[in-house]
Parts: sequence; structure tokens; C-alpha cells
Amino acid sequence: MLSFTDAAIDRLNKVLEASETVRVAVMGGGCAGMTYALTIDSEADEDDILIELDHVKVYIDPHSASILEKTTIDFVSMGLNEGFVFNNPEANTTCGCGSSFS
Repeated sequence: MLSFTDAAIDRLNKVLEASETVRVAVMGGGCAGMTYALTIDSEADEDDILIELDHVKVYIDPHSASILEKTTIDFVSMGLNEGFVFNNPEANTTCGCGSSFS
């Protein structure tokens, strides 16, 4: 199952309003074929899988859930750069900048 580090959960708790939820998905694109998406959303589809983390609700569609099954989402801060990082051990290849995978 998709998991989140404590740092990622802490960051989501800080940036989300009480009524907002997060959607995690895999989309076609990028130089390696697929990209990760982490967006703020307010509605769920009836097929979505719900993951509840602390005070954050995360929705993921079944197709993305199967691709991201062993993935861990982390929040990292290095110098002036910070953001969510997807650590997917099932990715065969990644592009040079790390934003897409296959």
C-alpha cells in the first residue's frame, strides 16, 4: 500500500485547510512515460481508495494504487529546494531530473 513518511504527513497537515483532501495519481507523460501527481482536491470518485493519515484524507484511483503499491512519499527540504518525493522501488527507469518513470 502507498505510504507517507512522518515528514510528508507533517507537511500536509500544515498546508491543507480542514476541508481539503489530497489526490495521488500516476499520469502519462514525461520523458520516461509516466509522471507522479500530488494535488489538492475536494471530491472523491466512487472507485477511489481512501487513505487516512493523521488529519489528512488521501484519495487514489485503483489504477494508480496498483502502480504505486510499494511507493513511499516523503517531504524533503534541501537548501532552497523543498517538495514531495516519490520513492518507488518498482520503477524500472527514471528520467534524469527524476520527475518521470516507467
